[in-house]
Parts: sequence; structure tokens; C-alpha cells
Amino acid sequence: MKLAIQVNEGPYTHQAADTAYKFVEAALEKGHEIYRIFFYHDGVNNGTRLTTPPQDDRNIVARWSALAEKHNIDLVICVAAAQRRGIADADEAKRNSKDADNIAPGFRISGLGQLIEAGIQSDRLVVFGD
Repeated sequence: MKLAIQVNEGPYTHQAADTAYKFVEAALEKGHEIYRIFFYHDGVNNGTRLTTPPQDDRNIVARWSALAEKHNIDLVICVAAAQRRGIADADEAKRNSKDADNIAPGFRISGLGQLIEAGIQSDRLVVFGD
């Protein structure tokens, strides 16, 4: 089965990010395909490289990056939600006259069209968080 995933909650404020990550791991282990993971609303905070959890805590952002690299998964951050929360890749930073970018490895910024396409191209769209 081809799955699209939507994550709507931040990495340390809600269980949704951890649950989504574990779901994706389990789905891949069972042989399912992950078409795309779309981070929306506060979920875009899963894609900032500036997250620095304590050493004895899980690094959710690094886990997403590693999972994407290992399984060639498309991690997309909603551009509008990212702009509202101060998350930018190099192009968005330049376009908005910012002096730095902070997107984590493996993530990219795009629009809601990527979520719509993922829903159309996949057998199921699974949403985590409100």
C-alpha cells in the first residue's frame, strides 16, 4: 500500500510526531511505500535544524532526517506554516531578506499542492495531530 502522511504537531509539544514516526517505521518494515510526509501547522517545527534536545532525550528532527535518507522519503514542510514559524530554506531566506536558513537535512519547503498530490497519488492519507 502506498501511504501519504501528514504531521500537524510539533516534535516536543504533542505525541503526534513520535506516533507518526513510529507508524512510518512500522509501515516500511511491513513493506508499504511512503509516498510523502507533509508537515503542516506546528508540524513544520519537525524540520528545523536548530532543535537541540538534551543528550538523554530523543532527537526527533534527526530521526526524521535519517529515516528520509535511509528510505528516500520526501519530507515536505508547508511554506506558509513555515514562514509563520520562522523556518526557511536558503531560497526562502533570501526571498524574504533573512540572514540565515534553518531547515534540517532531508526536508524541503513547498506548498499545499504537495499535500494534495500526495493524497491523490497514495492509497491512504494518514493524519497525525489536530
